[in-house]
Amino acid sequence: MPPITRGLIIANVAAYVLQAFGAEDALILHFALWPPGSSAIGAGFEPWQLLTYAFLHGGLVHIGLNMLALWMFGSDVERRLGSARFLRYYLICVIAAGAAQLIVSTLIGGEPYPTLGASGGVFGVLLAFAMFFPRRIIMLLFPPIPMPAWLFVTLYAGVELLLGVTGSQAGVAHFAHLGGMVGGWFILRRWQLTG
Repeated sequence: MPPITRGLIIANVAAYVLQAFGAEDALILHFALWPPGSSAIGAGFEPWQLLTYAFLHGGLVHIGLNMLALWMFGSDVERRLGSARFLRYYLICVIAAGAAQLIVSTLIGGEPYPTLGASGGVFGVLLAFAMFFPRRIIMLLFPPIPMPAWLFVTLYAGVELLLGVTGSQAGVAHFAHLGGMVGGWFILRRWQLTG
């Protein structure tokens, strides 16, 4: 496993262990991504949260799926981009995902809640994988259907958009996922790594 992919997985697991052993409330209060205007509940937006939220997770399944995807797709993307550029790419996707979530939560309003998880960065990695290896076959788990990477990522993005627009799956930041993909697409275009 390349060093940045391995390091990101280790950092996420370490933060999850801290959450699991008593520091969860303090970590979420100070390092999860809070929307502006949430100070009335004792938490508030701080600029560093645009990065730190991506190292916190809402449960074992949440971190497990994110780290599995990072391991499966991040290694090939890191080898393609190189470690330094891969780290920049991943962090830009995380920031873009956080910004998208802040914009959507501000427009929708409602009760403020924290955003956490590496999904925005992982969705950026998925996009890069599909762009770099479009014909690589991915086998879905449920149902077990093989499909090329470009189709898998396109369908997945479509499902995220549909779930986000319809408000399905409350508590899932669908627009953050899409924001990570959009941020990834823009930076790959800037680096002239797209077709």
